[in-house]
Amino acid sequence: MSSVLLPSVAGMFYPEHPGELKQQVDSLLAEAPAPAEAPPKALIAPHAGYVYSGPVAASAYRRLLPAADKIERVVILAPSHHLPFRGLATTSADYLRTPLGDIPVDRTAVNQALGLPQVEEFDRAFEGEHALEVQLPFLQRTLNSFSIAPFIVGQADPREVSEVLDLLWGGDETLIVISSDLSHFLDYHSARVKDQHTTQAIEALQPGAIDFDDACGRIPVSGLLIAAKEHGLHAMTVDLRNSGDTAGDRSRVVGYGAYVFN
Repeated sequence: MSSVLLPSVAGMFYPEHPGELKQQVDSLLAEAPAPAEAPPKALIAPHAGYVYSGPVAASAYRRLLPAADKIERVVILAPSHHLPFRGLATTSADYLRTPLGDIPVDRTAVNQALGLPQVEEFDRAFEGEHALEVQLPFLQRTLNSFSIAPFIVGQADPREVSEVLDLLWGGDETLIVISSDLSHFLDYHSARVKDQHTTQAIEALQPGAIDFDDACGRIPVSGLLIAAKEHGLHAMTVDLRNSGDTAGDRSRVVGYGAYVFN
């Protein structure tokens, strides 16, 4: 019998009604700039509530639309916000559910990753975790038919992350998504300075220049930068804002960046 991982933050971080969710995501995608470049092999997108980070995330996801029929598998990594654990966690579920429907888990890819010592099946890591879940409706509205290899990243070395990415790298049929916000709870000016520094490190593929408090997804981001360099990819910033620009007060903001890798 198939098992389904139910959504944890529908109705909080994004709408729980399918029609409202579809309308919001489609509107965010429509408002994002149309890209001139080819669809990316990998992207980094933020994971706050859609009212805050949705416009920034949409600027990366819009770039997938020309590849809607080509991308068949998404390898997605997000940091753990609530549960400390060692290594990378994946799920035993056969499907991930959002209000827009069920996404099949690529059990072949997951089982491959489980052959690595740093990866374990640990469903508790997914309970209540928003960072991976909020990316899924964007994928559902930009891609046609795809499966997913989902991972929550705990206390791990970036090289352990890059090893998973290398294993599941694939070709044009595989997209890599990293979920991360940038700085947290600084004033507007300080956040802009810090986030610009982090952005320069991402563009230069220099994980060592990203400190612990520069990005909540520092470890999966750093793992991607290592893998991107090894595979000859280049990083480009497509949007860099914070909650003071989108829907929040400027005295205490969270930074959001969208980056693509080709």
